[in-house]
Amino acid sequence: MAIQDRASPASVQVDDAPRRLSGAQIVIEYLVRQGVPYAVGIPGHGSWVLTDALLDRADAIRTIQVMHEQSAVHLADGFYRVSGMPLLAFTSIGPGATNTVIGMATAYVDSTAVMLMTGSAHTYLRGHALLQEVERRHIADNARIFEPVVKEWWNPTRVDELPFVLHRAWNQMRSGRPGPVLLDLPMDVQAESADVRIPIPDQREARSGPRPAADEVERAAALLRGAERPVLVAGGGVVTANASAELMALAERLGAPVVTTWMGKGAIDETHELAAQTIGDTASTCGNALAATADVILSVGCRFTDWSASSYRRGVTFAIPPTNLIQVDVDAREIGKNYPVSVPLLGDAREALKDLLDALGPGADGSAYRQTSYFEEIQRQKQSWFQQVEILSGSEATPMTMARAVREVQLATHPDAIVVTGAGLPQGMVKQRWVSRMPRTHITSGGFSSMGFTLPASIGAQLAAPDQQVVAVCGDGDFLQTMQELASLVMLGVPVCVVILDNSGWISIKGGQQAFFGRTNATDFHRPDGSVYSPDYAAVGRAFGLHAEQVSDPRAVRDAVARGLAAGGPSLVAITVDRDLAVAGPDKTGWWDVPIPEYHPEQRAAQIEGRAEEQTS
Repeated sequence: MAIQDRASPASVQVDDAPRRLSGAQIVIEYLVRQGVPYAVGIPGHGSWVLTDALLDRADAIRTIQVMHEQSAVHLADGFYRVSGMPLLAFTSIGPGATNTVIGMATAYVDSTAVMLMTGSAHTYLRGHALLQEVERRHIADNARIFEPVVKEWWNPTRVDELPFVLHRAWNQMRSGRPGPVLLDLPMDVQAESADVRIPIPDQREARSGPRPAADEVERAAALLRGAERPVLVAGGGVVTANASAELMALAERLGAPVVTTWMGKGAIDETHELAAQTIGDTASTCGNALAATADVILSVGCRFTDWSASSYRRGVTFAIPPTNLIQVDVDAREIGKNYPVSVPLLGDAREALKDLLDALGPGADGSAYRQTSYFEEIQRQKQSWFQQVEILSGSEATPMTMARAVREVQLATHPDAIVVTGAGLPQGMVKQRWVSRMPRTHITSGGFSSMGFTLPASIGAQLAAPDQQVVAVCGDGDFLQTMQELASLVMLGVPVCVVILDNSGWISIKGGQQAFFGRTNATDFHRPDGSVYSPDYAAVGRAFGLHAEQVSDPRAVRDAVARGLAAGGPSLVAITVDRDLAVAGPDKTGWWDVPIPEYHPEQRAAQIEGRAEEQTS
């Protein structure tokens, strides 16, 4: 079937008449025009002009304060992942700015759009060792710290440059593969005024994503028609492009199971019969087995990271080749980077899937796939995985398994509840055990795997979706890194339920040390006498002003979380979970390449054996 042209005519507008505005006012008016509802950060002398100007537009854009600048970016990141709308994060010059690097790196690696404005040295005092200026190698050099973790950065030196810089920055942030951008704005440029026109977005932005070449779409369609064991791999690009409906339609058209990466979780309703769960190192047995034995894989918005591809060890998650790979990505640099492709489809995920559906045409019967032996195999593989999951998730042991805790937490929530996780065992456990029903409800620090992400990102998620429940599921180590944002929660009054899975240590790291080295170091939280240490997290929550409870009985978790969610404001539930490595973490289903020194000969031999089977070029 021929591919139809779906382009729509652009509206015709012109930019406003010139207005005399300060640099900070230009930034704010532009953001208001884009519909940005919040500016989030900590005021300092480097951003005093901005925060002062925000007062005059409080009707349109609200200023939110956090307790740490890293959290400002994580909050904006979480807001974007749920809503698709970027926010402005702002900081002062110097340490305030550098505190955001972790947040910006998280957004950059996970392809989420954040605009950060940092204060910068006055243009006429640059290089004179201005307060908090980094200038020993280059004047006003602070911004170059961000170069590896932003799509682009700007340091305008004149007020009249700002309208051009702003629409360029916005386009760069949102176009193609989204990512964070930096506006390093000198304090005098924020304060001085000029006669400027504020750009109108319709005249300055693409309103649809690029489409792949028609001949490549036809080649891909032909390959999929002939496939006997097709598998669809959904990465974060499916969620970003709002392509879940098209993905589901294609899966049903082909009778193909859908497996998801960490960032792609939620791209398909995981209760659907073709939802074959997650892939990678800490994923599902069914997802890995089906992906590894596919004859054709269609990957959509997937970077094939080591965690999603089991460090490229052949036959664990993928075997490419002999599996034929059709790779859809909006970023040409990702296509063929880790695996050779049979058909490259360079373009927006949604547009590419629409074109593939057009090219394939309607099937004979929308439910015919249920009659195939492949469908029966998919169901057997899934059932086997669900039986494996039940061992830890259904455990009645005390201290409770983390798997049981996660199950009980979800049982207290609505089907559209948003779960937020950061690095650590809870992240992998939620990946394996939480049943995601829709896109933008599973929010996690993926490729950069940042600790301290969960709490501030959950605030952003709740602001983006005030009518949905938001649960921040964090380990105690993750929580302790940004626990000060409990103050932000209370001051904002947003009803996030913070769930702390308390195992008194960096138990994810401890498990890796034990598995790879046979011994552990510096991973347990101990008092000087050697006893296990945990703060009284419920008391901490109450001290901040939250509804807070402590739970140790698995049968009490659901009701405690339900009470927290019904409290009418922020809440905290601290859950004591088992520290025993045999039951502490998610099931190990894939493989991860961790180099091991020669003085651990057995573990090194196993690593070298696995490394020999890696399919990397």
